[in-house]
Parts: sequence; structure tokens; C-alpha cells
Amino acid sequence: MRARQRGITLLGLIMGSFVLVFVALLVMRLLPSYIEYFTIKKAVVSISNEMRGRGGSANEVRRAFNSRQAIDDFTAVKASDLEITKQGNDVQIVAAYRKEIPLFANIGFYIDFVAESN
Repeated sequence: MRARQRGITLLGLIMGSFVLVFVALLVMRLLPSYIEYFTIKKAVVSISNEMRGRGGSANEVRRAFNSRQAIDDFTAVKASDLEITKQGNDVQIVAAYRKEIPLFANIGFYIDFVAESN
């Protein structure tokens, strides 16, 4: 008697490849937006930490953000988009924005990002 063969069928290989390509497409499209978000978040938190205790003004915060933006090269948020509030001598900074990420044809993602200092 012949032993039963085990393995993947051609249809299974094609379907698995399709799923793998689709996931790779999503990752390649979404990853840059998330990297930019984490860069903005890092800038907001570090500026807030720099201003902690000395109570920097909104203009100082915007100037520092423009400097970080020039160095880290992100474009999703401008210094004028920041919401800056003071709580005693601490500065609370919030950068909220929406990113539209096209996938293919007329299908895409809208992602709302909120980067805030703690």
C-alpha cells in the first residue's frame, strides 16, 4: 500500500501567499505613520520634561517643537497645532492629528493619533 502523502496543496499555497502579501502590504503602509507618531510623541514628552519646573511659555514650547521637527523630520503636526496648557509650573502638551493612509484603489485607513505629555 502506498503511504498517504502529506503537504500543502497548490490552492493552499496560493491562499497562504495571498494572505501573506496582504499583511505585508498593510505593514508597509502603516509602519511609517506609526514611526512618525512615536517620533512626535518622543518630541512632545521631552519638550514637556525640559519645561518642567521652570514653566516655559507657549512660544518657547513652539520654538522647541519647531527645532525638534527640523531635526527629526516629521510633517504631520506643526507647532501651531499643539494644545499647550500650564498646570502650576508644569507644561502639558497635546498633539492630536488624523492620518489618511491609502491602500489601493479607493480603500484606505483613517487613523487618529494623540500624542500627549504626562
